[in-house]
Amino acid sequence: MTTPLLAADRISYAYGMTPVLTDVTLSVHAGEFAALVGPNGSGKTTLLRCLVGLTAPQSGSARLFDADPTQRRHGGRLGYVPQRPALAAGLSATVEDVVSAGRLARRSWLGGRRRSDREPIDAALEAVDLLPLRRERVSRLSGGQQQRAFIARALAGEPELLVLDEPVAGLDADSQACFRRSLAGLVERGGSVLLVSHELGAVADALDRVIVLKGTVRFDGTPEELTARGVSLGVHEQDLPLWLEGVR
Repeated sequence: MTTPLLAADRISYAYGMTPVLTDVTLSVHAGEFAALVGPNGSGKTTLLRCLVGLTAPQSGSARLFDADPTQRRHGGRLGYVPQRPALAAGLSATVEDVVSAGRLARRSWLGGRRRSDREPIDAALEAVDLLPLRRERVSRLSGGQQQRAFIARALAGEPELLVLDEPVAGLDADSQACFRRSLAGLVERGGSVLLVSHELGAVADALDRVIVLKGTVRFDGTPEELTARGVSLGVHEQDLPLWLEGVR
């Protein structure tokens, strides 16, 4: 087995006296499309922050591209979109400007945009249903639309590893299918995806692994192994499939 792009080794973390993560161990390798699921409060976002270097584990360790993630030496190899990306105060950039920044992250900002950047930028905008708003100022968009712009920025960069924390929901069926194709296409080109989402229906057929987290890893296996337990990966009326809330 090759060295994983992303790995957690017995990570633990607590807020005050309340443990959130306990001995979490997992890894994501090149070419994998993995989903991380779990009930609210299960530690998914805290784990992601440890994995990408925004928070240091209180015990255990994380590795990103076989290095300490807090050193931030990955350049444009990582695309990370948190649940609520912050918009810089007074930002006057258009949607296309923001998405184009994903291409510039791959090389020196001094080089500017190239003709070859146009196709991946357009594909990223289409994947999140923002093509009609490409000339709109980001500051004028709704919160959900702004998040989709940040997702498109990450997609446009064609990173080796894309980490998405609760990507935007509520897209129509055609837009969901396009988003799924974009993620699957990244994996087909040798990239990897770690997706945290309550709604896996749009990507279920493209997933290689599903990791269930509730304080620690409760399940790590293929979608087929999960569905064999009677679990559906589709969209549910509840916040999450009810079986997840009962995971021990």
